[in-house]
Amino acid sequence: MNPSPSVSLGASEAPGPSSVRTPARWQWLRPALAVAGVAVVALVAALGVEGPVASRTVLIGGVCLVLWLTEVVPPFIPTLLLMGATPVLMGSLDPAYRLPAVLAWSADPVLVLFLGGFALEVAAMRHGLDAALAEHVVRLSRGRPRLLLLLVMAGVAFLSMWMSNVAAAAMMLAALRPILQAAPAGSPLRPALLLSVALGANFGGMGTPVGSGPNALAVSAAGAYSQVTFAKWMALALPLTGLMLVLGFGLVLLRFRVGGRLELPTQESKPLGGPGRWVLAASAACIVAWLSEPLHGVPAPVVALGATALLFGTGLLKREDLGKLDWSTLLLIAGGISLGRLMEHSGLVARALAGADFSGWPVTAQLGLLVVVAAVLSAVMSNTGTAALLIPLSLQLHPAASTPILVALGCSFGIPFVISTPPNAMAAGEGLDSSEMLKLGIPLMLAGCLLVSLTGPAILRLFGLP
Repeated sequence: MNPSPSVSLGASEAPGPSSVRTPARWQWLRPALAVAGVAVVALVAALGVEGPVASRTVLIGGVCLVLWLTEVVPPFIPTLLLMGATPVLMGSLDPAYRLPAVLAWSADPVLVLFLGGFALEVAAMRHGLDAALAEHVVRLSRGRPRLLLLLVMAGVAFLSMWMSNVAAAAMMLAALRPILQAAPAGSPLRPALLLSVALGANFGGMGTPVGSGPNALAVSAAGAYSQVTFAKWMALALPLTGLMLVLGFGLVLLRFRVGGRLELPTQESKPLGGPGRWVLAASAACIVAWLSEPLHGVPAPVVALGATALLFGTGLLKREDLGKLDWSTLLLIAGGISLGRLMEHSGLVARALAGADFSGWPVTAQLGLLVVVAAVLSAVMSNTGTAALLIPLSLQLHPAASTPILVALGCSFGIPFVISTPPNAMAAGEGLDSSEMLKLGIPLMLAGCLLVSLTGPAILRLFGLP
């Protein structure tokens, strides 16, 4: 793959700082923005906020948000900073800010749910299950380009529901590489396939609670008002995912007149071995247990713990695989949850919004504005950082279980630029022109925001999430 531009961790966020190289002339930009942001935060904390609790909350939370949004350090660093600085700077003010209490903020069951998802992901990659699925998608097209585009988009979306969108996109691009290399210069098939991979990876993360970091923060925040089960999330988000994929597929076909027949390159397929079949069975059983939670009553995080223990206990995952689990994203999510609790305990958000009067706005307009802001910020910055910033604010404006869910879904629409998400940057690295992503990304972002804003609250109420 050719080097591609620096990438913000957008929809269905990938762990760690951008692994894609930044052009030399822009390498100074993010550090400069981070330094400027920290300076502004320090100035506001020192001069613009009254009271030690509020000023120190602004300092700690502001610095962490700047580091998350600018991505100048690995995403787990702000979490460690928050957990260490809060008891040091605020522990003497109130026992609620001492280390045991701060650590308890992040002890959320949603982290265990993500741990199980990451364990299934590592097991699938170790035993070739993900690669086998990607290759199978290509074979199912039987040389029909339009069917190939549809299957590629749906296949990447399905993988992104359960694993990192970077890994999902990488597996599909590897399976498509012989086709991409064989496509003649100027062929519409190549950009169409690359856009299908990017859009499928971006929208797939909306479909499950473990699909992206914002989803985890939303489930945790909504828990204060109503329990959001795995099945309930999928019931309300999966139709939205499907609709966005259909819209994306339609726009790809309108933009690129793909047709005729395609001669698939001969590839030697590797049969899925016994361990791979066992991983497939364990993954299927885990997904069924997650979806049937209302029937058996076992919480989804407990199922995730059981699946993780099963994979390691049976030898499908080895001791060295423990280091391959996505601890960075787990810490990132823990930091986002802790930041929300810090703002809640300090009352900072309530104070900040005390002078703002949104009572004259219709609720739909308030929520729509939040969705649009979430999408715009996620298009240029970290989507989990955006969710950590907006969810506490949104709950002060409209305290309900549906509010953080709508914000999280809005974060998944921040896709119009090559730098918006890792899959976009990967597609650009394979030769996709940035203007092509922009031409499809902006209409899809606007359509998604409009759809969620107008129908989201009503649909969520049908599922008991007012």
